[in-house]
Amino acid sequence: MIRHRYWIFALLLGSPLALADHNPAEPGFDSKPDEDGFTRPLDHLKINPGLDQREFERATLAALNVYDPWEKWNRRVYHFNYRFDEWVFLPIVHGYEYITPHFVRSGVSNFFSNIGEVPSLLNSLLQFKGKRAMTTTGRLLVNTTVGVFGLWDPATRMGMPKQTEDFGQTLGFYGVSDGPYVMLPLLGPSNLRDTGGLVVDFSAESQVNFLNVAEETSRHPEIFGLRTVDKRYVTQFRYGQMDTPFEYEKLRYFYTEARRLQINE
Repeated sequence: MIRHRYWIFALLLGSPLALADHNPAEPGFDSKPDEDGFTRPLDHLKINPGLDQREFERATLAALNVYDPWEKWNRRVYHFNYRFDEWVFLPIVHGYEYITPHFVRSGVSNFFSNIGEVPSLLNSLLQFKGKRAMTTTGRLLVNTTVGVFGLWDPATRMGMPKQTEDFGQTLGFYGVSDGPYVMLPLLGPSNLRDTGGLVVDFSAESQVNFLNVAEETSRHPEIFGLRTVDKRYVTQFRYGQMDTPFEYEKLRYFYTEARRLQINE
């Protein structure tokens, strides 16, 4: 087993095995240390005997074992999102960055983030997370007043960090399973439970109509457009950034695990 692993590491390191087998005293062998101080790097290579190939295989299978009965359709949506992001969404975001000063973009992001505190507060209450609900309430009060309708975020500097809760998390809190994995057009990875949660959160935000934003959005669709661009602007994920042909599988796994951790926190 050790010998087998030795050959694997030799191949991965660019086959330095020939150099490692040389005697430093033999003619033609350069004993001058490398920049990192090693002349025989494989001599310092340590293999953890606790690692087991079967454990690696189990981890790989766990990453692939996400309930995805609509995979064929989801992959089509994934590729659509990839191209739309590349050809439409990101160019618009780059134009937004080019023509808008940073302090304006920051103010827009803070304003819409403050509006998003409303569903977070409601879901914190539904999950009986009293401390989190109090923090969110404090953020709403401070940022809406001192922060001038949320254009600034003094609450974070005052020790009240943003803690997002959504109805998908609330359903998970009460034991509702994920359901099938879903790749939503433009919105990206989700599942059946969280997709229903998005609808509920949107409805709740519209009904509360905090700062009259929902009503004004219905009158002025450009507000919705600005919020959409801002949402993409603050989302750091970029399709293709994983630099792997298996990005769909990785994205699916990361989303599923992230949601599980958010529900359990």
